[in-house]
Amino acid sequence: AKLKSFATKIIQLLKEWTETFPYDFQDEKSMKELKEIAHRITQCDEENGTVKKIISQMTQNLLMALSARSQYQEIREKFRQPVTDKGTILKTKPQSTQKDILSVCCDPLILAQQLTYIELERVSNIYPEDLMQIVSHMDSLDNHKCRSDVTKTYNLEAYDNWFNCLSMLVATEICRVVKKKQRTRMVEFFIDVARECFNIGNFNSMMAII
Repeated sequence: AKLKSFATKIIQLLKEWTETFPYDFQDEKSMKELKEIAHRITQCDEENGTVKKIISQMTQNLLMALSARSQYQEIREKFRQPVTDKGTILKTKPQSTQKDILSVCCDPLILAQQLTYIELERVSNIYPEDLMQIVSHMDSLDNHKCRSDVTKTYNLEAYDNWFNCLSMLVATEICRVVKKKQRTRMVEFFIDVARECFNIGNFNSMMAII
């Protein structure tokens, strides 16, 4: 009876741990230890198999979470191009095919909504371990220790890069316009977009535009 009570508490601990910090189990050593603990717990409840089902579901959810984040990382790396490549692509395109943002989307509200979708997608991939990563890294710097074992998640960096990309996009769209009247119109358009972002509650995109 004591073992069953203890097993319930351990399962709850492992369940919350794997859901909140799945990156702790991405290497083979930690995953092996998790499986060993799970095997010992299931032996406490071999009669009805309830614990085994819970453990199996927990492991499956953990593997799915690790797989999803790995795919997100691969996709982001695939679309990451050197700055020189982007400049070359822009130069090789004829002027007629280089559309400005007004020709793509002239409604400030729609653009603000699309920016908000991007913001939410970036934010949804920031997890507690990303924040713990920063705290751990800062602590290692204070203590002058080398933390080579720290796993890089890159999600906060990706969110920060998006802010910089949006700022550069706004500056580029304004500066590439030759005529002053058109440039004024472009500035006013982005002011309207920033206002719509404020109304939605997307303050990050608003600050990037400003």
